[in-house]
Amino acid sequence: MTTASLLKRLQALDTNTVSDALDFLGLPGATYGLRPLWDCPKVVGLASTIQLGPKTDAKPTVHLISPVIAEVESDDRVLVISGGVDGISCWGDILANAAVAKKVRGSVIDGLSRDIEGSESIGYPVYGKGVTMISARNRVIQTGSGEPVVMAGVTVAQDDFVIADRCGAVFVPAARIEEVLDLGERIARRQDGMVQAVRAGRSVADVMHDKEFEAINTKASQ
Repeated sequence: MTTASLLKRLQALDTNTVSDALDFLGLPGATYGLRPLWDCPKVVGLASTIQLGPKTDAKPTVHLISPVIAEVESDDRVLVISGGVDGISCWGDILANAAVAKKVRGSVIDGLSRDIEGSESIGYPVYGKGVTMISARNRVIQTGSGEPVVMAGVTVAQDDFVIADRCGAVFVPAARIEEVLDLGERIARRQDGMVQAVRAGRSVADVMHDKEFEAINTKASQ
């Protein structure tokens, strides 16, 4: 199956459903605390990983994240940025404009953003821990890219799948994406049926019984 078709299937789900699929499969991936920093749309794409860290010397450096944006060559990338420092920005509107020019789909930051109105004004999705006005310049640097990073306790590799919406951000290992999608689609169908059953008057205690949820993870629920 092509990457484009996998991303289309992931786009049709939400983070809650993908999180449930990961739970059934015993996989990490769901995070807590990485939320939309404006009322931005869902983001689905492939991870371009970036590692940040505190600046420890006075030597001038290339601005963090800009080299990764400059190298983007496809329209399916999501910047996955780890290593933010408390109180310090690691994203801003100039980077957002550069990302839009390269057709990057959005940024998920284990840290803070400044200039959030700038990202919002051009429709660029940003998910992270919060906002600040304090610049990263001479405080935070990029220490690596394209290698595994840790996002809110979850390890994310280059080219893993990313989905982020109003409930937060979830990362799916590339090697398991088809399995997660197959199960996620079964979960979505089953839960839609449960909603319809409640609306039709069936007892919510019966509809939400543990056995009903466990049935989702069986072929019979397809």
